[in-house]
Amino acid sequence: MKGGRLLVFARAPVPGKAKTRLIPRLGAEGAARLQGHLTRQTLHTACTSSLPGIDLWCAPDIQDPFFRKCAADFPVTLHAQAGADLGQRMQNALQEALQQAPWAIIVGTDCPGLTTTDLHQAEDVLKYRDAVLGPAHDGGYYLLGLKSAPRDLFTDIPWGSAQVAALTRARMHALSWSWAELRLQHDLDRPADLDHFPKLAQDSGL
Repeated sequence: MKGGRLLVFARAPVPGKAKTRLIPRLGAEGAARLQGHLTRQTLHTACTSSLPGIDLWCAPDIQDPFFRKCAADFPVTLHAQAGADLGQRMQNALQEALQQAPWAIIVGTDCPGLTTTDLHQAEDVLKYRDAVLGPAHDGGYYLLGLKSAPRDLFTDIPWGSAQVAALTRARMHALSWSWAELRLQHDLDRPADLDHFPKLAQDSGL
């Protein structure tokens, strides 16, 4: 399959507004610095994967100088996230991508362990299945690949909770979809999650 899209969802690394759950441990500046590092790390992984097209979906908009620098440093296009909650923002982005591509994979910037192998495996799954899911230890997911993006997959989901992946599986089952799952990985959302990535503090200048 050719012509798919990889969507990277990212928030601008603004102190006090980025990685807020990590502020008690890292401070507002440190949490924002980590957000910037994770975003660039994810873009580096995405751009070295040789996937056909990469879009950086920005919050709150594309005007932040950080995103402009990312677009200058990486072969990505910038798009503004839009929607009332994370589910609506993801669905809108996926629907836009799927108007021009046979499949789309969406990732956040919270999974430091994401590799090009993960992305290639996700792409391979979409050759013969309806979806692919990359589950996280906290009950969410770090990757979702689809050939269509129905509302049922994204509405009434308690985003940020431990039920996200389970509910998404149930929705895909209700749609009679076939899907496969990638390896289980750790996300980086809460202070305790930092313990899974001992080198990250040094790499990100914390």
